[in-house]
Amino acid sequence: MRVGATGQELVAEAAASLLDPQGRALAQSVQWWDLDGYPEPWPVAVVGAGAPVLLLHGFDSSFLEFRRLAPLLAPHHHLFIPDLFGFGFSPRQAGAAYGPSAVLDHLETLVNAIQERCGHRPVQLIGASMGGSVAVELARRLGDRIGELMLLAPAGLTGRPMPVPPLLDALGVRFLALPGVRQGLCRSAFADPDADVGAPELEIASLHLHTVGWAQALAAFARSGGFAGCGDPLPAQPMAVLWGANDRILRQPQKRDALALLGERVRELDACGHLPHIDQPQAVAATWWEHTGRAQSSPLPVAG
Repeated sequence: MRVGATGQELVAEAAASLLDPQGRALAQSVQWWDLDGYPEPWPVAVVGAGAPVLLLHGFDSSFLEFRRLAPLLAPHHHLFIPDLFGFGFSPRQAGAAYGPSAVLDHLETLVNAIQERCGHRPVQLIGASMGGSVAVELARRLGDRIGELMLLAPAGLTGRPMPVPPLLDALGVRFLALPGVRQGLCRSAFADPDADVGAPELEIASLHLHTVGWAQALAAFARSGGFAGCGDPLPAQPMAVLWGANDRILRQPQKRDALALLGERVRELDACGHLPHIDQPQAVAATWWEHTGRAQSSPLPVAG
């Protein structure tokens, strides 16, 4: 893979040569959408048929995070898996604002485009890690345009934004790009890294770092303080939450505070790390069917 390549170039190469066959298949499903107000086409993996579901990846990740869950949900759902604004293989504009507001504004535009394609049906949401906080914020913002939610090891529901000072933001990004650091973070995300982390996982964890503007956009996002304190009040839509019993990414105080906020919505999965949709995709899919089946038996509440 080339350093400083465009997202379109990298996704095309991934579709042809990724070591992980499920990642390769998901990359092959990427469409490049023209969105109102955004000058360059946007990557959205689109698979399946049925009710629309928008899947939101975590911090410094990409649409490839859902490579194992997408095939399980696609038979009954029309899945839309974008890269979040400033992340993944998305185009980065020099001088653009990168922070929570920009992420949510972009997703509102994306939801408009999805609903135009799907007869203006409510869009269900699945958000992983930081994507869980993004899903909560988006559900509050769009109200009855959003259906059921599932949060996977959500990060940022509690606490407060912690902006990273200038200079330290760039140092932090350089640190995250170090191969040894990248490998350590990838291994920490899995319940059993010795068994489950090899060259295919490490390739996907680092692939998007080669996209033009990755470092600058990530540093700008760090300066914004990111997503924090997003869970209160929780949105009105029905919500299920899955958490790995072996999550080593979120610290215990973060998990404790989030569990206090979410209450009985949370189910903990054994032999599962910070990525339930990768460690336990079948359990995630089964919980989703149960959650949406139960939720669809009663009218959807409207966020106030």
